[in-house]
Amino acid sequence: MRSGKASRGRRGQSMVEFAVVAPLFFLLVFGITDFGLMFFRLETLQYAIREAGRYAVTGQNMTGQCRTDSIRAIVIQKAAGIPINPSDIKITSPNGDNTAGGSRQMVTVSLSSSYTFITPFIGKFFPNHDGNGNGGQYIFKVSTTFMNEPFGGNGGC
Repeated sequence: MRSGKASRGRRGQSMVEFAVVAPLFFLLVFGITDFGLMFFRLETLQYAIREAGRYAVTGQNMTGQCRTDSIRAIVIQKAAGIPINPSDIKITSPNGDNTAGGSRQMVTVSLSSSYTFITPFIGKFFPNHDGNGNGGQYIFKVSTTFMNEPFGGNGGC
C-alpha cells in the first residue's frame, strides 16, 4: 500500500515541477525564435538594399520601367518574401529625392521596415509603436550609398 501512495505523490510532484518550469522553457524557446526571425529580417533587408545599390550604379532600368521603379523592384525581389511597401524605399541623389542620380553621382537607397514580436513578453522591451498604440515592434532602418558608374543619361526616368 505504501508504494501506491508514494507513486501518486511523485506524479503530483512532477506535475508541479512541470507547471513551474514549462512557462520559462516556452518563453526561452519562443524568445530565441523571435530574435532569430528578427535577425533574419535585418540581414535579408541589408542584402536586398545592397543588391539594389549595386544595380542602381549601372544606370540601367528594366524594360518599361523608370530607373527608380527598377531599383525598387530589385529590393522587393531580393527581400526573399519579406513584405515591403514600395513607398518605404527611398532613393536619393544630388539631383533630389526619388532620383537615382546621373553619371558619377552618389545614389543612396534606404528602407524602413518593422518586425512585430510574436512573444508579447519580449515585445514589451521594444516600445516602438505601429501608429495604433501597439508596442512590441523593432524598426529596421537600412541604407547604402554608392557612386554611379560612368554612363550616358541623367539618371531620370
